[in-house]
Amino acid sequence: MRISKLRRLFAMGAVMIGIMLLGTGCKSMIVFDPKGPVGLQQRDLIYITMLLCLIILVPVLLITAWIVWRYRDKKDNDAPYQPVWSHSTKLEIVWWSIPIAVILILAIVTAHYTYALDPAKPLESDKKTITIQATSLDWKWLFQYPEQGIATVNYLVIPEKTPVKFELTSDGPMNSFWVPQLGGMIYTMSGMATTLHLQADEPGNYMGTGANFTGRDFAKMAFTAKAVSQTDFDRWVTEAKAGGNALSEDGYQMLAQPGTAGRLTFASIPSGLFERIVHEYSMSRGAPPGYTLKAKTLSEEKESAHTEESEGGQLPPGNNAQKDAPDVRGFGQSGHPLDHRHMNHGK
Repeated sequence: MRISKLRRLFAMGAVMIGIMLLGTGCKSMIVFDPKGPVGLQQRDLIYITMLLCLIILVPVLLITAWIVWRYRDKKDNDAPYQPVWSHSTKLEIVWWSIPIAVILILAIVTAHYTYALDPAKPLESDKKTITIQATSLDWKWLFQYPEQGIATVNYLVIPEKTPVKFELTSDGPMNSFWVPQLGGMIYTMSGMATTLHLQADEPGNYMGTGANFTGRDFAKMAFTAKAVSQTDFDRWVTEAKAGGNALSEDGYQMLAQPGTAGRLTFASIPSGLFERIVHEYSMSRGAPPGYTLKAKTLSEEKESAHTEESEGGQLPPGNNAQKDAPDVRGFGQSGHPLDHRHMNHGK
């Protein structure tokens, strides 16, 4: 057997193995296994878009391969290069009309799904929507249940087949809230409140994560969204409220400091905490983590510098409170001074 044939067989085998590996990897692409109405529509949009693209891509690749094979050069080919140019109106109409039709269909389908998947659009349901206020911190997630008066860190519990309205903001760097099997991601930004409606149609534990790189422990900003029956959800709320561990204002300031945390449950939350986080950032410039640590404007810094120089000649503090803030890695874990006062581990 010639060496060239061996090479072709080896290349063909490598391609087949690659296809098999890619096919195996597709099982872990949970975006294609949605568990809610939003994720289901997003998966359908991906499928339709891929199908429309393949209508053009597959024939082009096949024809390209056939042309390369059919008109390949040979060692004993002595024929002069004398191309014969011609024009076919029918062929021109065919290979221009098909892509134009595909693009038009794709535009119509995308416009339809863009409107249907508006993240701020409430989901239709016979059940009452519950509200969860999510705040991305360095490097953890705080979830407040304002209607139930409880809060969790790094995990969610939601009732199945019930619309959930997420109100999202950030008390730190911009991040992105994402539960792939329930729906697409949406940004969390300091000084702004964004909205996302999701729903889980089946009980289960769904992976959630922050999809924006935010520094040293970004990879640890993962959480679990657990969907349970309404009865189990009500029981969980009762148990959380009975825990007696409140999230105080001081406790939140500690939680907002840069550092990781375990799963925590709070039996109560300060009234209006989420709104203050959003408001204080929108009124501040470059505020460090913690909504009460309001940064000064340039005019305020100059005024403060003038006052302190007049009193004692000292320079004003800079805006580097975040850089100098104490690291609270392992917040909520054994040994932290607030572990026994304000929080317990979630179940």
